[in-house]
Amino acid sequence: MADRSPTEAVLDSTRDIDEWSAERIVRAIHGEDGHAWEAVGAVLPRVVEAAEVLVVALSGGGRWFNVGAGTSGRIGALDAAEIPPTFGLPHHRVQAIVAGGDAALVRAIEGAEDHPERAAFALRERGLRAGDVVVAISASGCTPFTLGSLDAAHEVGARTIGITCNPSSPLAEGAEIAIVPVVGPEVIAGSTRMKGGLAQKMVMNLLSTTVMVRLGYVDGNLMTHLVPASEKLRERGLRIVMTLGGLDRDAAARLLAECEGNVAEATRLLHARGSRALAR
Repeated sequence: MADRSPTEAVLDSTRDIDEWSAERIVRAIHGEDGHAWEAVGAVLPRVVEAAEVLVVALSGGGRWFNVGAGTSGRIGALDAAEIPPTFGLPHHRVQAIVAGGDAALVRAIEGAEDHPERAAFALRERGLRAGDVVVAISASGCTPFTLGSLDAAHEVGARTIGITCNPSSPLAEGAEIAIVPVVGPEVIAGSTRMKGGLAQKMVMNLLSTTVMVRLGYVDGNLMTHLVPASEKLRERGLRIVMTLGGLDRDAAARLLAECEGNVAEATRLLHARGSRALAR
């Protein structure tokens, strides 16, 4: 099935790209990237459906597993790594399983994607259960490793979400909710790190942000549950408290000190006591 995947097709307009100037190449890639945005726009209802499933699961104590190989796996790992410091969700609640393990995040381990049993084993090792959600990511929708995660999920009754660019793939057909942005052939045939990866990253951004907002990890559009683990984030936390409370820098700093740097706790105190009292 992989040889019939639209992700492996040849784009007629770039057949002679090896003879082009740098400017023409850049403009062609940029123009094709617009198709990724359009493709994601066409599947927004499915993204909404997937977000609602994740909200229910996480609200009930379930966990979120992103599973993939190659570029798809790295995109899933990126989002899983960013959610905890941005929104304060504990790391064990959102995890990534990548073919080849952590080493594959920085160096391609191509053969690792051919083993579906390894994804299933990794999920079982983490105690996958009903109430969890597996988000399986594969541009072609045919990656054995990624498909193995569906098997493990189905065994225990975990919910499944598939993200693929191939509507006729096993992933699109096997996932409970299939998000299928059809981006068309790549500028370099088969290089799904390009439009395919872009569309997948857009979908992941939509999912993770929507889910965290719906779970209450922001106040307005401010990330009040961030983990202030660096000077930049501590400064951001201070600005958030200043903004929400209408406080000057010193008053906000005093409140954060009282809360041991916990921005979410400072926000709760702002709402409970009122900013005027805290400003004194």
